[in-house]
Amino acid sequence: MEIRFQTGGAARWKADVMVSFAFEGEGAEQVGAVLLETAPWLSIAPAWRDFRGKREEQVMFYGPAAMNVSRVLETGLGRADELCLTEFRYAVGRALRQCREYDLETVGLDGTALARVAEKLSLPLAALVREAVVASFLALYRYDRFLEKKSVHADPRWLGLMLEGEFVDDAVRSAVRLAEAEASGIVLARDLANDPANVMTPSIFAEKARELASKYGMTFRCLGCKELEAEGMAAYLAVAKGSAEEPQLAVIEYTPRGTEGRRPVVFVGKGLCFDSGGISLKPAKGMEEMKGDMSGAAAVLGVMEALGQMAPLRTPAQPVVAVMACAENMPGGHATRPGDVVVARSGKSIEIVNTDAEGRLVLADALSWAQDQFHPARLLDIATLTGACAVALGPDAAGLFANDEALADLLLRAGEELGERSWRLPLWTKKSLAVLKSPCADLLNSGIREGGAIHAAVFLQQFVQAGAAWAHIDMAAADNAENPINAKGATGFGVRTLLSAALAESEPLQ
Repeated sequence: MEIRFQTGGAARWKADVMVSFAFEGEGAEQVGAVLLETAPWLSIAPAWRDFRGKREEQVMFYGPAAMNVSRVLETGLGRADELCLTEFRYAVGRALRQCREYDLETVGLDGTALARVAEKLSLPLAALVREAVVASFLALYRYDRFLEKKSVHADPRWLGLMLEGEFVDDAVRSAVRLAEAEASGIVLARDLANDPANVMTPSIFAEKARELASKYGMTFRCLGCKELEAEGMAAYLAVAKGSAEEPQLAVIEYTPRGTEGRRPVVFVGKGLCFDSGGISLKPAKGMEEMKGDMSGAAAVLGVMEALGQMAPLRTPAQPVVAVMACAENMPGGHATRPGDVVVARSGKSIEIVNTDAEGRLVLADALSWAQDQFHPARLLDIATLTGACAVALGPDAAGLFANDEALADLLLRAGEELGERSWRLPLWTKKSLAVLKSPCADLLNSGIREGGAIHAAVFLQQFVQAGAAWAHIDMAAADNAENPINAKGATGFGVRTLLSAALAESEPLQ
């Protein structure tokens, strides 16, 4: 779907349908003079008798077919004092899906209505436009790769932003381009995580990363079994031993012009392309969802897609490195057993008492390697790490652990603003290390159930070097959902939050 701008006011607006927004209790006289100018029939449309502006309410108004705008899809937002950005995103998503169901090819977004909503939310218009565009793309996302019969309803050809002035404000234009890039990154992350494990193997994921790096002129390299062995990544390799699929540590380096020599932002994503639990086998019910245990790595690759699309109009102020630690955790004759001891790359020994606590083993070695290779200014890992975090926070939210207050504040604020909510959880290091004490090794890889997300984060903390600004995002409860901007399945959670961390202190190029 193409994004267009239509300026010059109502006389120049033209689309199959205009999507507008109304609060509860508003009628035709409140929707705005500009919309009534382009669709004068709207003020006498009988459907106003049925429209109340309630949340989730949508009514299609019809006018003469010869008009430039002969349909208006009025979308209810509920009470103005109760509106939040999430509900606004959902309203946009519902509207775009209905336009698709009606096979409407060209859709306009009423800029005057957006301005009213932005004022109610105390946001700049550009910020609300960004959210509307992202929500539009995400609502139309479908994963139908393996369906013999695809939907007969095609996406609209274009979505137009209808504006009163003669020119598009630079901030609005920039917001749209940023939104397109963000949506592209999220869609990629969703596709990767929705692919079944027989299709999205570690080697195929690595190939996708290589193709992306080549497309955008980024540097790519990949470490397979031999390279991981040479690096001493025994914890990482222990996870992959039971699988016929070779583990792949895929790495993309993005160094925009002028950032050479600066310390990078490094993202490390957990990429378990399938997690059976290994010898500590998971229950059969729901195991098919473990194809999504690579959602952290998918989010990291989605960030690189977004950065590639944004260049050169906007670039980060420092290099960005994506480290995607891919493997499969399977039972088998060579699989790691409970009770086995391995020595991680950092030199710490780990007694593996639960082979289903595998993500932290992969991340431990990946974090150690990334720090020695890149000496990051900021180090962030993201993973579907613990069911305990899902129990603690419920669906649609991630747990955030950090040893740096500024980094934590950045991530919390970005997540809240962009619809990827995180909640700060503590690093009770001394308490958790007591739980993770092994009689025969430096660490256990798993402790008691109570406080499990904290114990896992503290385990990772042991592989973060002194002085490093580090954050860990446990997205186990946020990687899968179904709502008006998310077809049932992978969410692409984390792309927008991590992208904000990559772009912190950066400015658009002149």
